[in-house]
Amino acid sequence: MSTVTFGITPGYGEKLNKALGYSGAVRVDDRVEISGQAGVDDDLVVPESLEDEIVLAFDNVERTLATVGATWRDVIHVNSYHKVTPEEGVIGADHNAVMAEQFRRRLDGREPIWTETGVTALGLAGMRVEIRVTAVVGSGD
Repeated sequence: MSTVTFGITPGYGEKLNKALGYSGAVRVDDRVEISGQAGVDDDLVVPESLEDEIVLAFDNVERTLATVGATWRDVIHVNSYHKVTPEEGVIGADHNAVMAEQFRRRLDGREPIWTETGVTALGLAGMRVEIRVTAVVGSGD
């Protein structure tokens, strides 16, 4: 029988759990899945700077992983969703540069698979990025 544990990120995650009724993470044995994490502060405010938003989304992934005993070093798959306009049609180099820099900074040489998707809307007004990951606890040791 599998052991299932749900995690709720302190701060913004508690607010979303109360308002919408979902958890930020689930751990089934050593496998972890998290819901998409926005680059928001605990008051659900999106920074003006795209770079600050992406860095905060990475911070929030880390916070959410921690609720079920995982870290960035355990991550095996990243899905990122990037708001694009019909005029742009593609995810900008500005998004990719910050994402790649954060991968290098947080993954310490680990290279998980990555699926990057352009979308026209995200969960909160002003959001430009959302990140969700899959992790296997202990796989980065």
